[in-house]
Amino acid sequence: MKIFSIARVCIVLGGLWISIGGALAAAPPLFVLNSLEANVSVIDPVTWTETARIPTGKEPHHLYLTPDEKSIIVANALGDTLTFLDPRTAQIQRTVRGIVDPYHLRFTPDMKWFITAANRLNHVDFYRWDGKELTLVQRVATSRTPSHLWIDSRSTTVYSTMQDSDELVAIDIATQTIKWRTKTGAMPADVYGSPDDKRLFVGLTGSDSVEVFDVSGREPVSIKKIKTGNGAHAFRAAGDGRHLYVSNRVANSISKIDMTTQQVVESYPVPGGPDCMEVSADGRFIYVSSRWARKLSVVDTEAKKVVRQVTVGKSPHGVWTLQHAPR
Repeated sequence: MKIFSIARVCIVLGGLWISIGGALAAAPPLFVLNSLEANVSVIDPVTWTETARIPTGKEPHHLYLTPDEKSIIVANALGDTLTFLDPRTAQIQRTVRGIVDPYHLRFTPDMKWFITAANRLNHVDFYRWDGKELTLVQRVATSRTPSHLWIDSRSTTVYSTMQDSDELVAIDIATQTIKWRTKTGAMPADVYGSPDDKRLFVGLTGSDSVEVFDVSGREPVSIKKIKTGNGAHAFRAAGDGRHLYVSNRVANSISKIDMTTQQVVESYPVPGGPDCMEVSADGRFIYVSSRWARKLSVVDTEAKKVVRQVTVGKSPHGVWTLQHAPR
């Protein structure tokens, strides 16, 4: 699979030939995770065609671009493995084995810790990262079905939703112990922290709302439920430091939330069970996996509608690319 083309240009200047060799990089691909096919679709964002399918381990559920943007990591929950991909060339970098039930995953911003949620086995795992290898340090027992993770900007606390016990749990990263737990609305899924680390937004997939928690004090306080649409599920920052997108899987829509006023300011119809999202570098387009339609849907936020769809594999469950708006 060829991602880069090499060009050599000769220029005549003052009677001298100057040979200039350079790699003209094509636009980096979009990666779409197909959970029920155990592979990743590679999408060319210029031609909007699928150029490759990369095999992964069993039942991958989430993709993650490392903070240094050197690797896309695929978490293979039933395969107990991680697949590392080059985000520029779409080549497999390596496979890491012995990572138990990695359903959701995140690095701390300082990249000292790699943390996974074991969705089937009810624990959150802490791995020490030395830049090359992962070493399991602690396994923290949680409530039922840890789902999604969020880590604060200072790399001090990881938050995890408990999908089947309707809870939000905070774990101290330094000691790998639970700081607190609190009840949430029905079936909490994704969780996202405000830029100042004072608020958490929790998607209530068993409801029609996003629940907002104040976590600035010693104990969390639920302060609001923002009605967005049935099956509120996954988040993606708009890139402007103020707005947040949430996909409403059952309502077939995406809502744009103002994190300051905690109000929905825009809504976009998206068919097929919209799930995980990515946002273009200029902030205009949302790339979303339409989970039940086997499509990557492209939403134009100015036109407020889906303007393109690309067929991918079964149960697409994640989208990432290097050319993205700030997260």
